[in-house]
Amino acid sequence: MRGVRGATTAPTNTRQAMLDATRELLVRLVEENDIRTEDIVSIFFTATTDLNAVHPALAARQLMGWTYLPLLCAQEIAVPNSLPRTIRVLIHWNTPKTHDEIRHVYINGAEVLRPDFAGKEEPT
Repeated sequence: MRGVRGATTAPTNTRQAMLDATRELLVRLVEENDIRTEDIVSIFFTATTDLNAVHPALAARQLMGWTYLPLLCAQEIAVPNSLPRTIRVLIHWNTPKTHDEIRHVYINGAEVLRPDFAGKEEPT
């Protein structure tokens, strides 16, 4: 089992903005890592304290049809001067990929959280 991380930002604290941002992030994570639904163990979402319009997990249920997967949302700790309106995700999934082969995805301003993963080239 491996974990793949990702983060994005929502432009506003609205239901639609949060769902759109989460959907975009999930699609990128699935596509870049060839994640199959049947291999997913669980998904953990967090949102910064300034995002509370909707649970990010709803995007996974709507977009991906992940209605039977264990999904959990929590509030990110309120670290002073942290990136605002940020949604993070950690997907646990069964895969033979090595750590170096996993593509973590940071988009829409969240690249500053992990510049070492943002824009990472294909593994060699």
